[in-house]
Amino acid sequence: MMTPRQAVARLAALLPHDESPWRVALALAVGVFISFTPFWGFQTLLALLVATLARLNRTVTVAGTWMNLPWFAPFIYTGAVKLGAWLMPELSGLAGMSVWLLLGSTALGVAAGVLTWIVAFSIIRARRKRRRDRPAEHSRHAA
Repeated sequence: MMTPRQAVARLAALLPHDESPWRVALALAVGVFISFTPFWGFQTLLALLVATLARLNRTVTVAGTWMNLPWFAPFIYTGAVKLGAWLMPELSGLAGMSVWLLLGSTALGVAAGVLTWIVAFSIIRARRKRRRDRPAEHSRHAA
């Protein structure tokens, strides 16, 4: 079984090192946003399409869509419908429920995407800074 530290190291190895932390975090955040859409079965394809059109890292964007696990879906979509109904209470019926789902999942997806970008950007930037500073520390200790 893999330890959390090993899992983080493997994930870090997959991240592109030649792209800016800003763009890597953006690709991950876009993937997380897409994971909140109700387009089950098409989210990976949608992530590939959006990443290609926006010239984002496709691997990272798809990884973002896979961060929202299937067993969270009932809670997310229930919350999305309730949020949508709260935002547009004048709608009703099946058409209202569809609009609520789209509106609510978009709002939740934007919130999750922004939070993902902030966390990912901070972590990636800190890890790269630590990696850049590491050789300087070794040379100081060797002297």
